[in-house]
Amino acid sequence: MLMTATIDRLPDAIAVVTLSGPLTLGTSLKLADAQVQTAIAEGVSKMVIDLTSVDFVDSAGLGMLVCTYGALNEKGGALRLCGVAPRVQKLLQLTKTDGFLSLDASREDSLTALQA
Repeated sequence: MLMTATIDRLPDAIAVVTLSGPLTLGTSLKLADAQVQTAIAEGVSKMVIDLTSVDFVDSAGLGMLVCTYGALNEKGGALRLCGVAPRVQKLLQLTKTDGFLSLDASREDSLTALQA
């Protein structure tokens, strides 16, 4: 199954990226990453990545999340993840990336945190 990405741009330089499918090495990850990086280059500084429909993340997918965090952090922005499945959350804990990647239960919670 291929991963897909949808980006909804909101006011105040905020974007919500909805990912669906496995976040793993391959062409679809590169395309999704390119979409995300383009949004950041075009002025998005706060981003929510909705992982509700992502059940598996490998090292390449984790790398994409970390790079996105770094790109937004350089702009003084923020990244929040929502809808993180238990399996994915365990990966974030094992790699200690949950120490800087902010996790929220829902998209609404993430948006509220970004607008605070």
